[in-house]
Amino acid sequence: MSIQAINVRNQFRGVVKEIIRGDVVSEIDVQTASGIVTSVITTRSVDSLELKIGSEVVALVKSTEVSIATL
Repeated sequence: MSIQAINVRNQFRGVVKEIIRGDVVSEIDVQTASGIVTSVITTRSVDSLELKIGSEVVALVKSTEVSIATL
């Protein structure tokens, strides 16, 4: 499946900066031009995608809700 086939409009190219592996899920920090994007994905997906520090990736962000609060 190509990235174009995925229905996600917010796509940020970046490089994996940190991987915190867990037994079931892992936390991935991706450095993008706009800053760090953090994703929590299954550890199985980390292995399947062969993610490593320095891997070039695209962070795909899809949200049904964005909340905003005043300071």
